Amino acid sequence: MLRPGLRVAAVNSAGEHLFGQSARRLVGKPLKTLVDFGEARLMPMLEDGDVQINARDMTARIGKESARRVNVIASPIAGWEGWQTLTLMEAAEVEGFEESGLAGHEESGLRAPEILAHEIKNPLAGIRGAAQLLGRKAKPSDRALTTLIAEEVDRIAALIDQMQTLSSRSAAPATPLNLHVAIRRARAVLEAGGHDRIRIREDFDPSLPMVLVNSDSLLQVLLNLLTNAAEACSAQESPEITLHTRFASGIMLRQAGNAQPIRLPIEICVTDNGPGVDPELRDHIFEPFVSSKKQGQGLGLALVRKLVRDMNGRIHHERDELRGLTHFRVRFPMAESRRDAGLGDRAEEALT
Repeated sequence: MLRPGLRVAAVNSAGEHLFGQSARRLVGKPLKTLVDFGEARLMPMLEDGDVQINARDMTARIGKESARRVNVIASPIAGWEGWQTLTLMEAAEVEGFEESGLAGHEESGLRAPEILAHEIKNPLAGIRGAAQLLGRKAKPSDRALTTLIAEEVDRIAALIDQMQTLSSRSAAPATPLNLHVAIRRARAVLEAGGHDRIRIREDFDPSLPMVLVNSDSLLQVLLNLLTNAAEACSAQESPEITLHTRFASGIMLRQAGNAQPIRLPIEICVTDNGPGVDPELRDHIFEPFVSSKKQGQGLGLALVRKLVRDMNGRIHHERDELRGLTHFRVRFPMAESRRDAGLGDRAEEALT
C-alpha cells in the first residue's frame, strides 16, 4: 500500500520477499528508491494517484538486482486521496498459469474467478459483517474506516459478479424482440440517472424486423454503451448522443462447425461527441482490465462484447477524428432469416 507521495505505507510478506527487506524497513521509503521501471511513463502515472493501472510485461529493476519482467496493477483507494494499492507480479508466474492447459481459449484468463468466486465471496461477507459490527461500536472519528471497508467489500463482490458473467460459457435464450423498444427502455434508465444535460437524438429505421436476442442481455449491452457515451461526452460544451438503427446487408457470421452462416443485417450505432478513447487503447478496449477511465475496472466493454457474441452478434468501435465522433456499432441477426439475392459467399465477417 502506498500513501501520498508514493511512500510505502504497508507491505505484505510477498512484498518483503520481493524487495528482500522486512516490512519495518520498507515502510516510509519512497517507491522510486525501491524499484526502477523501464517504462518512463509508469512512475508519473503512479504519482497521479488517481489512475487505475494494469500494465503487463513491464521491465523493472528492484534494488541492485538485474532487470526482471513484472505485471503492475495499481488501484486508487476510494475516499482516501493519494492512497493506492500496488501489486507487482512476476510475469513468469502468469505465463506459467496460462501454460497449464488454458492458453489458446478466448476466455481462459477469466476461468479462475468462476472457480474461486464462492470461496472468495464467503469471507467477503464475513468481513463486511464484521466491519458493520465494528462501526456500531467505533468512535464517530473511526466510522469512516469501517464504512470504507464495507464499501470496498461491496466493490470487490460486484467485480467478482462481473467476472463470473464473463467466464460463463452458457448463453441466455434468445427470442424475437423489437430493437427500438429495448433502446428506449435503456434511454429512460439513463435519463433517470441524472444525465438530463445530454441531448439524445434518435435516428431510427421504423421498418426494421425483429431481432433475435435475449432481452435482459440486450438491455445490459445498451445501458453499458449509453453510460459510457454519456460519461465520455459529459464535459463537452454541448454533449450529444445519437442512437441510429439501420438495415445493412453484407455481413455474415461464419461459425466453426456450422455450414450455414448467420446474417447480421440489423445495426444499432451509439455515437457520442466526446474526446474518444486513447489511441493506444483502441485496439484493446474489448479486452478485460483495459480502461481509459481513472476509476474504471476495464470490465464493462469486455462484458458487452461477451453478451453480444452470446447472441450471435458482433460489436465494432470506430473513431471519426474529422467530425470528433466516437461510434460503437452492434450487429444482430434477424428473428427470421431472409436471403438477399446475389449475396452468396461475398459476405465476410467484418465485426469482432
